[in-house]
Amino acid sequence: MAQEVIRTYNISKRYKMGSEIIHALRSITITIHRGEYVAFMGPSGSGKSTLMNIIGCLDTPSGGTYILSGKDVSNMTEDELADVRNREIGFVFQTFNLLPRSTALENVALPLVYAGYSRAERMERAMQALVSVGLADRAKHKPNELSGGQRQRVAIARALVNHPSIILADEPTGNLDTRTSYEIMELFDQLHKKGNTIIVVTHEDDIARYAHRIVRLRDGLIESDQPNPHITNPTEMKLSLAAKEK
Repeated sequence: MAQEVIRTYNISKRYKMGSEIIHALRSITITIHRGEYVAFMGPSGSGKSTLMNIIGCLDTPSGGTYILSGKDVSNMTEDELADVRNREIGFVFQTFNLLPRSTALENVALPLVYAGYSRAERMERAMQALVSVGLADRAKHKPNELSGGQRQRVAIARALVNHPSIILADEPTGNLDTRTSYEIMELFDQLHKKGNTIIVVTHEDDIARYAHRIVRLRDGLIESDQPNPHITNPTEMKLSLAAKEK
């Protein structure tokens, strides 16, 4: 059995809005093993973004326990969480979150600055990450000189550069056209085949179909957690998306 990367026990999250208590998550227990490819799905308000924030160490639970790579991160301080985030998690966001005045190479190298690598090491590892997403020839380009798909590839390279335990992608194709979305999801598929653990947060069935396991949330609870019964054939997906574009 593959090693556990994520284990939560009865995770809950409550927010106070005026005199009202909002239960964003209610007793979430989930285990994700190294090398899995999981999609979190659910409508707006289902709790998927809150769960993503907790798993990504961007927030802490109100109750329950969260074990990440064998460490209890449930009650860590902000500084401790920041350190865990930088070492364990590679983020890919819908809006790319690239520095506009920095080159692709400099953007990818940024997490390594906080990890204490020398400039030479940062540049070498950043270039390796760009090679892995097929963008070595765009290393010196700035974001405004890249297409949307290329910018998202830079963001994926940045997520990979620290060799994290998890790649956490929040609506990674939300700002991309259909054909480019397919290309990005095929890249995630390739990364998964290389052994990366990938969690994608999405509300789109077409995107979730790439994952090998789909966790559906509703009203702060896990509604279903099942293997994907029909992992889509990439050629079939390409034809499907091409048909939609017409």
